[in-house]
Amino acid sequence: MSTAIIIAGGSGARMGLEVPKQFVIIDDRPVIIYTLEAFQIHPSVSSIGVVCIDGWHEVLRDYANQFGITKLDWIIPGGNSAQESIYNGVRQLADRCSGDDLVIIHDGIRPLVDPGVISDILAVCRRHGNGVTSLPYNEQIFQIDGDDPSSTTAYIPRDTLRRVSTPQAYRYDLLLSRYQEAFEKGIGIGPSSYTNTMMVDLGERLFFAAGSDKNIKLTTPDDLALFQAMLANSNNLTRN
Repeated sequence: MSTAIIIAGGSGARMGLEVPKQFVIIDDRPVIIYTLEAFQIHPSVSSIGVVCIDGWHEVLRDYANQFGITKLDWIIPGGNSAQESIYNGVRQLADRCSGDDLVIIHDGIRPLVDPGVISDILAVCRRHGNGVTSLPYNEQIFQIDGDDPSSTTAYIPRDTLRRVSTPQAYRYDLLLSRYQEAFEKGIGIGPSSYTNTMMVDLGERLFFAAGSDKNIKLTTPDDLALFQAMLANSNNLTRN
């Protein structure tokens, strides 16, 4: 069995929107529905839970009913940080999952997740206990000089780097035990932390799975415009 936890607790403040960005309507449906549909149609995903911003739970439930998201099992509030929100979702599964069940964690504002990416993280997770979406890093990365932040004399070879985002998959027993440890010890739960960085902070080895450049995160108004353009292009290809 595999369950997807979708993190949709953001407010959209950085976009200057009147509604949370995951509820922005693009081509007659909210962003969050595009995200949920990817897991709804995937045959290896048995259920979906959403960690959602307060005040929008019933709206999300109505949208799920409207657009046929029948795998949606539960909706719960988020926390004060991404890590608290994810931990809320992990604990919600305590009576629903056994230790060897697989749990996918995905950002609600990454609506173009590819079915092949979901399949690959699950396959890697079955072999190793975790699987994280990854891509090569194609830009040059230079280190800021400590004495003169306006300059540099060192770079990091890009062939030693991978970009890791969501979706990510973990065995439930690993996920629960590591989150319990992280919050007990205060390790890997800072403002910029996520499940993958927490795992490494706690000494876990992560295993790379497939990624996709289409799997963009909607953070700025430009991202919304790009998403809309990508949808239009996909629709045109389908019609042709």
